[in-house]
Amino acid sequence: MSVRYSSLDGAGVLISGGASGIGAEMVRQFAAQGAKVSFLDIDDDAAEDLVAETGARYLHCDLTDIAALRAAVTAADAAWPTKVMINNAARDNRHAVGDVEPELWRRTLALNLDHQFFGAQAIAKPMAARGGGSIVLMGSVSWMRARPGMVGYTTAKAAINGMTRTLAREWGEGGVRVNCIVPGAVLTERQASLWRSPEIDAGIQTAQALKIVLSPPHVAAMAVFLGSDEAAGCTGQNFVVDAGISLN
Repeated sequence: MSVRYSSLDGAGVLISGGASGIGAEMVRQFAAQGAKVSFLDIDDDAAEDLVAETGARYLHCDLTDIAALRAAVTAADAAWPTKVMINNAARDNRHAVGDVEPELWRRTLALNLDHQFFGAQAIAKPMAARGGGSIVLMGSVSWMRARPGMVGYTTAKAAINGMTRTLAREWGEGGVRVNCIVPGAVLTERQASLWRSPEIDAGIQTAQALKIVLSPPHVAAMAVFLGSDEAAGCTGQNFVVDAGISLN
């Protein structure tokens, strides 16, 4: 990394969905800053590899089980008082509008929206009691671009925009900052294996203002900044990391 944030050295950081993809890169970058990083996931094999690589602390947690999520947040905070929480976990499964039934709808919101609120809710009070902290939610440009084939996902990600602003207002007096990172077409292993192709990649490059391949480090670098004291004046905002694709 080219930037060192002294405020993160020794700081407690909690990341959901941290075993792979963007979340794993966040674990790496916060650990490189000297932070005490805990992460939540259900992929034990990937998590064990990341623990060995970074020295982070892993807590197995199904984020759709809100009681388990609350318990994991409390346990992580007790071990290393949380200064930064990143609600990263998401699942952008494709689904046709006509195929959506109530069970799929609720499952999609649980995977992409519910845990972001309840995770933030669980950590906000202890953060405020210690004088504040930084909560980062994760959005997506998919709803801004009206992407088809994922209406549950885009609905959840659009809702996070409003939730970010409301929580920032609710918890600001306690010194708790709440911001949202809005990634674009980030190339992760999951995206490469399920959705991306040379044709799709070419279309993405055409649509982006910056002709680069967005990857997890681009997003993780923004998370590290928002967790640091250098972002002390930032709350209630969307920070778009999309190489300009949402300009179209």
